[in-house]
Amino acid sequence: MIACVTDAADLGVEDAAEALARRALSSRELVEACLDRIHARDGTHSHDGDPGSVNAWVRVYEEDAIAAADRADERLAAGDAPELCGIPIGLKDLYAVAGKPLTASSRVLDEVADRDCDAWASLSQEGMVLLGHLHTHEFACGGTTDQVGNPWSLERSAGGSSGGSGAALASSQVPAATGTDTAGSLRIPSAECGTSTIKPTRGLISLRGIVPLAPTFDHLGPMTRAVRDCEPLLAALAGVERPRNRRVLRRYAVSPRIADLDPDVADGFERALAALPGERVEPSPPAARLDVLTDFFELLLTEMLVFHRRFADRRSDYRPAIRARLEHAERRAMTAEEYVAGQVGRAEDTAAWCDWLDEHGIDAVVEPTLPIVAPV
Repeated sequence: MIACVTDAADLGVEDAAEALARRALSSRELVEACLDRIHARDGTHSHDGDPGSVNAWVRVYEEDAIAAADRADERLAAGDAPELCGIPIGLKDLYAVAGKPLTASSRVLDEVADRDCDAWASLSQEGMVLLGHLHTHEFACGGTTDQVGNPWSLERSAGGSSGGSGAALASSQVPAATGTDTAGSLRIPSAECGTSTIKPTRGLISLRGIVPLAPTFDHLGPMTRAVRDCEPLLAALAGVERPRNRRVLRRYAVSPRIADLDPDVADGFERALAALPGERVEPSPPAARLDVLTDFFELLLTEMLVFHRRFADRRSDYRPAIRARLEHAERRAMTAEEYVAGQVGRAEDTAAWCDWLDEHGIDAVVEPTLPIVAPV
């Protein structure tokens, strides 16, 4: 049953899909409601941000979106349209869309894509309606999106690198968005904006046509306002049928990696644990390194250099944060032998965690996404 709302822009993915299927709402009406909401709430669109604005969107494609909504309505009227047909979506500015600019929220990259990335090709085939591209931390290389304001409190971080997606969702400008995750970039903005995401199993969704950060770590995934709305998006991105039966959580463990938590985070975490079904178990930690941050970033920044060498003569055009990371990677000059050793260690740690989960029959490891509330 659809929740009682006064504005179509407030509908989540599944509720909007139900209304569209019943023809109680047209895709054009839904898209126009979202465009109106963008005009009302997003504020000034700019590269560097505006203190009084959310600024979630890099570019909004209004005319194209309305035309796509009309095509979706034709499919819906004909019957047998896919579940997501007519649903508006925003794409992180790393997703290539044929004929549209692709900039990674950077002054360095200024391309027009000649083909759709595989992810958007899948969503487009389902009949989803593209509203525009959403801001990212430049080239996705950071846990903030400094040009984007958190809709709950504009002076606070919206998280990153998919901060535009998180902010657009939290301010009900769009029911669905996409992000990428190399070191938390789906999860961090979802935590700081109070929205939902799923970081899929690596390899489940094609990365072809996505601007890379570190190719052996990169993931992409769905972002929505509620967990249940991630499911149809994930299925569409992966090109699989939605599961008919959901797996029941039987046993879970609290992560052995948790550090000191802010009081508000600790309180929320305890309430979340109390709501979980299944048995909580407390085994000894796995035989894996629990603090791998330094090694992780050495590998990540080395991989990052591969893509960014092509912009060596544009270094001054980067934002300071990413320029500093590239310069660090160049000074570090990781050797091929060190890189391979790092990847071997990574594989060994992964195997140790998998063994631990199997040995203790653990379905889930639970931890807060962040130990702090959204910072100023």
